Amino acid sequence: MRIDTLGVQAFIAIADHASFSRAADSLHVTQTALSRRVQNLEAFLGVKLIERTTRSVTLTRIGRDFLPQARRLLTDLASALVEIRESGKALRGDVTIACVPTVGVHYLPGIVREYARRYPTNRVRILDHSSSGVAAAVLRREAEFGINMQAPGHPELASIPLLQDRLVLVCRDDHPLARRRSLAWKALERFAVILPGHESGNRPHLDMALERHEIRLQAHYEVQRSSTAVGMVAKGVGIAVVPALAVQADAYPGLRIIALVQPVVSRTLVLLSRIKAHLTPAAQALYDLLRDAKH
Repeated sequence: MRIDTLGVQAFIAIADHASFSRAADSLHVTQTALSRRVQNLEAFLGVKLIERTTRSVTLTRIGRDFLPQARRLLTDLASALVEIRESGKALRGDVTIACVPTVGVHYLPGIVREYARRYPTNRVRILDHSSSGVAAAVLRREAEFGINMQAPGHPELASIPLLQDRLVLVCRDDHPLARRRSLAWKALERFAVILPGHESGNRPHLDMALERHEIRLQAHYEVQRSSTAVGMVAKGVGIAVVPALAVQADAYPGLRIIALVQPVVSRTLVLLSRIKAHLTPAAQALYDLLRDAKH
């Protein structure tokens, strides 16, 4: 449905000035243009709004009833346009992003804190999903962009490398391996290891890297979320292979992080967005902050 704002504006001006000439002057248009706008509005509505004689200009009964609605229409429209313009200039608004859970544990909070300092009125909604869930949320427009593990490209998605996240070993400080600074993957074959489950996006990446080096680990426990693995290690269940970003040293002071080598296995985290998407100013500001802070 087409909204004839020019016709509504002309109608209000005529009602206010009770004169076509004065109304035309107030809008800086000719009387002919003003008359055409009103005629187009009346034709669109299918009713007569104004009665004009050689001596007077008056509103019809329908015109008088419509006048307050017309004023409210233009006022609401003007307010909405001002709000959008000011939001764009001030980068105000709400932002929804999706990310894999480990990003939300250690990396993202610092970025969000800086974003909140710069734009204190903005709200950020974070959807922590599996890697497939992050891509789906961006594609379905549930999130304006996402932080995900690098994966084969989707034709509708664009990605920018953000940082490398190395897989490490986590154990308690009373474990025999606790004093090691680094450890070859091969040495893990004789321990009860907690590994990412097959539902986790980390598992195929890990299996592919170890298979090339003929390393076969036996998972005594499998978990989908790295935070679960870290919690199990803290309770003495075993040792775990997790991304480095998953470990909060302050949360578990009794844990030790050991670098895994031969080979070094890392995953690449990327900023994910729809190729043809136009981010809101508020979302673009957060996106730029993440991009510029990449390691």
